[in-house]
Amino acid sequence: MTRTKHETAEKQRSRKAGVPSFQRIKNHILRRIHAGEWKEGDQIPTEAALGLQFGVARMTVNRALRELAAEQSVNRIQGLGTFVAQHKYQSTLVAIRSIADEVRSRGDRHACAVVLLEGVRAPVQLARQFDARRGIRLFHSILVHYENEIQIQVEDRWVNATLAPDYLSQDFAHSTPNEYLMRVAPLQGVSYRIEAKLPPLDIRKRLAMPAGEPCLVLYRTTRSLGTVASVATMWHPASRYQFTGSF
Repeated sequence: MTRTKHETAEKQRSRKAGVPSFQRIKNHILRRIHAGEWKEGDQIPTEAALGLQFGVARMTVNRALRELAAEQSVNRIQGLGTFVAQHKYQSTLVAIRSIADEVRSRGDRHACAVVLLEGVRAPVQLARQFDARRGIRLFHSILVHYENEIQIQVEDRWVNATLAPDYLSQDFAHSTPNEYLMRVAPLQGVSYRIEAKLPPLDIRKRLAMPAGEPCLVLYRTTRSLGTVASVATMWHPASRYQFTGSF
């Protein structure tokens, strides 16, 4: 499918899903940036050009660009235009990277076992985490990650099915959920917290931990295209894992 046909099909899907016009424009711009078609410093089309392309009023385009500027995805320079902003995720303490890359960077072997992979309709409490109504379609995965055949992480992840429609068909034994999501859902923002706590029995067994040993637990929410892309809880044996970062 050519890019033009792909974009037309994407617009039709967005309209059917009830996506507002300004959000469709934001999604379009973010996808072009994520695909590398528009790089840092590149000028994007004018408000008039985007308005003509999407068949909307200029004020609608203006809203999309203002929100992208507030999210630091673009820079708007009066009299010159709108430009792709420099990425600013490097300062995040816990880097958004694949655990497979993390393991390999230490010269070790990564492996992964899929415990659960399913599609569900979200109950109220879970839907709230996605800023959505009850019944939103989500994908759920539970994976165990290994370093040199030793369990180092249980990854329990919920994923927005609209942003990652092919999630369930991925081979996560060879490519992690993080790697897939970074390809299909351009990262806009992340929030996280870390705490030490005793794991429930099922987590303790999957990590082959003795009773009484705590876990380091990372709770992480990522956003893409103006909405929540994934909500993940990652359990790590405290005796085998540590978080590091630098600025």
